[in-house]
Amino acid sequence: MIAVTGVFQSRPDAERAMNSIRQTGIPDDKITLLTPGQADQVKEEVKAVPTDASEQPGMGKTVGALLGGGVGFTGGSILVALVPGLGPITALGMLGAGVLGVAGAAIGGSTGGEVEKSSYEGLPEDEIFVYEDALRRGRTVVIALADDESSAGVVRDMLKREGAESVDAAREQWWTGLRNSEEAHYTGGGKNFNQDEKFYRLGFEAAMHARTRCMEFDQVSAEMSAALENVKRKNPGADVEDAFTRGYRRGREHYQQLCNDSQKAA
Repeated sequence: MIAVTGVFQSRPDAERAMNSIRQTGIPDDKITLLTPGQADQVKEEVKAVPTDASEQPGMGKTVGALLGGGVGFTGGSILVALVPGLGPITALGMLGAGVLGVAGAAIGGSTGGEVEKSSYEGLPEDEIFVYEDALRRGRTVVIALADDESSAGVVRDMLKREGAESVDAAREQWWTGLRNSEEAHYTGGGKNFNQDEKFYRLGFEAAMHARTRCMEFDQVSAEMSAALENVKRKNPGADVEDAFTRGYRRGREHYQQLCNDSQKAA
């Protein structure tokens, strides 16, 4: 599967795009819409969703403890969760459940006990932080999983026509929002940020990978080393290690701060 993502300024635009994607033949369980919401709004959405026999296969009739970080799997296709470092999010369908599960939300109540990985296979876990940043800025994210590059191209064109920003553009906005503070931090240690930015940023982004960012450093040191070796292979002869490692550690600090801030807000 190939993930295609569009970031929208407004939810109505995103909903219109999602309906257009459905017309291409991509099934509903391979399309999702993610949108931010205040805790009170999310609670009301949970109350408003029916819990009858019309549930999608694999979705249980459970409403988790929202303020405790739980998830509501309810009839139809609405899912709500508190995502670490982000806050309350509303998502649609089993793909939405998979995205939020990867992002670290507490997923519970599905018939099988957990959301099957097949429901989100092909989702780039190293892009989850980009989706989260867009949501943090009040944007709405549409994701579709296409069977092949041809179908993915059709969806990309459709999202663009509907006014979506690409995930690559959203990634650049994320870094632009951080760059000044990271430059000040890095140069404060006597380093040349303009010279080292590429590898510092690669380390920072590696630390934001959904699979490892909630773990203790000693648990992810092997992951960091593997990512560092990969960057070295792609940049033979470049002075990579110090900038990458500093960026990785700084990325972990950044994510922890986001988590702390969201806990205070709750």
